[in-house]
Amino acid sequence: MAKNGLRKEDGRFVDYLIIAVIGVILLYPIIWMIFSTFKSNEEIFGSTALLPKVWHWENYPQGWAGSGRITYTSFFINTFKLVIPTTLLTVLSACLTAYAFARFNFPCKGGLFALLVGLMMLPNSVVIIPRYMLYNQFKWVDTYMPFYIPALLCCNSFFPYMLIQFLRGIPRELDESAYMDGCSTFRTLWSILLPLMKPALFSAGLFQFLWTYNDYFNSLIFINSVKNYPISLALRMSLDSESVVNWGKVMAMAFVAVFPVMILFFAAQKYFVEGIATSGLKG
Repeated sequence: MAKNGLRKEDGRFVDYLIIAVIGVILLYPIIWMIFSTFKSNEEIFGSTALLPKVWHWENYPQGWAGSGRITYTSFFINTFKLVIPTTLLTVLSACLTAYAFARFNFPCKGGLFALLVGLMMLPNSVVIIPRYMLYNQFKWVDTYMPFYIPALLCCNSFFPYMLIQFLRGIPRELDESAYMDGCSTFRTLWSILLPLMKPALFSAGLFQFLWTYNDYFNSLIFINSVKNYPISLALRMSLDSESVVNWGKVMAMAFVAVFPVMILFFAAQKYFVEGIATSGLKG
């Protein structure tokens, strides 16, 4: 018994060691970026040392000053003005759409669900030109409406599909009990189902937040004015505004841009993992 216990302990130690090594390898680019924020161009390109010889703390305030009269304060405000409403509208519309598909019968339900799944296979590059032409007709270009309206109308099929799978794992008897107690359709959703859907809703919100926060392509297409730039475009603009790029400043602002996402992911990790693990289950 003692030998078996020792073997198990040795096996666990080896497993933890392997996980730790893999974790360090995966985190090394972020660690390198953090230390590069304090380096000059000469050290970044001319030395393989992780720690800087001279700590250039001025990279952060100089990087935050941005280009021209617009600082990164404005870029971060623009980013959250873009990301937060888009995330909330996506979760709201996906929740209502998933509730309809998972709990109600209506004409052409099967065909509409097949269309919903089929739209997940449609690449963004196919629809970007007609979308731009349509939004330009509506005078939405250079505003955040091309992000708000598709989120409100549940144009991303992935999120309702994920929530539908989650709702199918919740027993219908809960709905029937709520109806017998006098709850309406929306009261049943609000009081009974939404608390149980919290992990899936957190996962959907976190996915949408990350995708919108990191989105460079759609922001580049639909936003033209520097005053409306989110952080993804601001970082790219910092490379074009100077003849000689100070990569220490670029790395500093890249780390500042990544930091809120890292905090959000680790803070919501429990709900994120739980939502992903249970969204594919069917009751």
